[in-house]
Amino acid sequence: SEMGQGTLTGLAQLVAEELECDWAKVTTEYPTPGQSLARKRVWGDYSTGGSRGIRMSHDYVRKSGAMARVMLVQAAANQWNVPVAECSAANSTITHAGSGRKVTFGQVAAAAAKLAPPADVALKDPKAWKLIGKPVKRLDTVDKVTGKQVYGMDLTMPGMLNAAIKSCPVFGGKVKSFDAAKVAGMPGVKKVVPVFDSGVAVVADTWWHAKKALDALPIDWDLGPNAGVQNAAVKAMLREGLAADKAVVGNSNGDAPAALAAAARRIEAVYSYPHQNHATMEPLNATARWTPERCEVWTSTQNGEAALAATAEAAGLKPEQCDVYKLPLGGGFGRRGMTDYVRQAVAIARTLPGTPVKLLWSREEDMTHGRYHPVTMCKMTAGIDAQGRLSALHMRISGQSIIAGLFPQNMRDGRDPVVFQGLNNGGGEAMFGYAVPNLLIDHAMRNPHVPPGFWRGVNLNQNTIYVESFIDEIAHALNKDPLALRRELMKGSPKHLAVLDAVAERAGWGKPAPDVRGQKVFRGLAVTHGFGSYVAACAEVSVSREGELTIHRIVAATDPGHAVNPQQIEAQIEGSFVYGLGAALFSECTVKDGRIEQTNFDSYPALTMREMPKVESIVMPSGGFWGGVGEPTIAVAAPAVLNAIFAATGKRIRDLPLKHHSLKA
Repeated sequence: SEMGQGTLTGLAQLVAEELECDWAKVTTEYPTPGQSLARKRVWGDYSTGGSRGIRMSHDYVRKSGAMARVMLVQAAANQWNVPVAECSAANSTITHAGSGRKVTFGQVAAAAAKLAPPADVALKDPKAWKLIGKPVKRLDTVDKVTGKQVYGMDLTMPGMLNAAIKSCPVFGGKVKSFDAAKVAGMPGVKKVVPVFDSGVAVVADTWWHAKKALDALPIDWDLGPNAGVQNAAVKAMLREGLAADKAVVGNSNGDAPAALAAAARRIEAVYSYPHQNHATMEPLNATARWTPERCEVWTSTQNGEAALAATAEAAGLKPEQCDVYKLPLGGGFGRRGMTDYVRQAVAIARTLPGTPVKLLWSREEDMTHGRYHPVTMCKMTAGIDAQGRLSALHMRISGQSIIAGLFPQNMRDGRDPVVFQGLNNGGGEAMFGYAVPNLLIDHAMRNPHVPPGFWRGVNLNQNTIYVESFIDEIAHALNKDPLALRRELMKGSPKHLAVLDAVAERAGWGKPAPDVRGQKVFRGLAVTHGFGSYVAACAEVSVSREGELTIHRIVAATDPGHAVNPQQIEAQIEGSFVYGLGAALFSECTVKDGRIEQTNFDSYPALTMREMPKVESIVMPSGGFWGGVGEPTIAVAAPAVLNAIFAATGKRIRDLPLKHHSLKA
């Protein structure tokens, strides 16, 4: 799915490289999940998340380009009655070496389509790539700039009606009753519809008419058992988990409890990270048309197959009788991997057979009925031996499990592997880079009633804050340079070290940062491994006497193995910092009387251009693997800034968002 990250352009580059086509003529379109199902899932996984768009698809899309090229060349050779070895393809044209004859791909496409695909094809050596690795322009930029791009909420269809929805404000609550007669005569109103057991929708000729009628609709809610839950209770639940006897181990070596007991010195700190909303610029929406024989949905989704399954279930039809047409996403960040809004749209459309109905959530509905970044606390305990070396580390995470909330069938012995992103012992996905003689990383699962979900960067975000802030604390407690300590502990992790050294060198670590408008500038570091890529950042900040924070610059490095489009990777790094810094500075969802308090951007602000630092990106692919780029760097933004704030003020920020803390001297 394309949600601004440039995946479709990158995938097209991969195909075009092997196909040997003319890039100037390349466009993209989506096959529908229904079409894929009819052809036994020939297009594979339709899910876009976890920074997997390129790294999980590169092999088969390159092979598809290579296979198509082989078939086109064979068709041309057959047409000329010459050996295929005498023919070659370049720039969408096939040439016969002996005679100089040429034919375009289009002229032999029909004949090529009748040939049997080759059983196997050889892919180019990366050294021979001509298009992969080049900063080509994105294919969707012109349509976005001119306003031609149609997002889900822009869709119009003949005879289409519009729906606005309101669900119970407390998670787990239901609708008791509503009085449709009170709004039946309002302008444009066509119908008032119960949506499952927890929501009510108004269908009207325009969305504004639907919303105004919904606002006026008397609804009596059964708020359920969670109506009395307050934010303080959520925090108390998490604090209890920090000292609980039972916890699931994610990574360990040696004997951390014994080493901590024998340590000459202990260093402890407790951190916390709040619930956060995805807050996509385009609120959730879907357009559905239902008949007893077929149901079709037009929507911006991160998972076309899941949307198809949800459509079929809500429609009461077989998947073969349904289809989903994917539209570009006005932001996803993980939220559009869920299908609740698709189910709602189909349920509403079922009450109006044959009529397309577009359901659009209000911003308030979007803010208060999300799938939120999981809330966690973390207690870090370090043991220092008599020689002043780190001898033990215990990291206790207390908090929500996304997998338990979304896919409980995938839990294994109480363990959610997603909890331990960036903390794993080995593997190519999210490794812990520090060598500690005695290590214990465990998780006490504590699930409040607020539903969790995958939020851009997922658990790598807070885990990196916890680890990188605490490594900084250890360095200062031992009077060591934070870079030097990291280098000492990462001797066995050369790729971690490579990105760390790259940002330190570019930023000028070890030399005083130049003053900015008379303000002293201070630096902070962070490094991690997530979504298959190695990333690091060095932030430069100043803090005025009045406590005003300015983030001047962040130098970021990423090693994704292979870089398909370096310019787009740089854009993803910059965009991830917008999201990550906004989360660190401002973003927090709190609970009052069982419901989310923040309802719009006045209470849940986003980062502004004035607050955005200069970003310098270092894209340093080392080859040999394929890592993600959309999410990894988001994790190093906040801890690098927090460590720089400590260098500037001596104040250690251990719970976010930063807006709750005074930096005034």
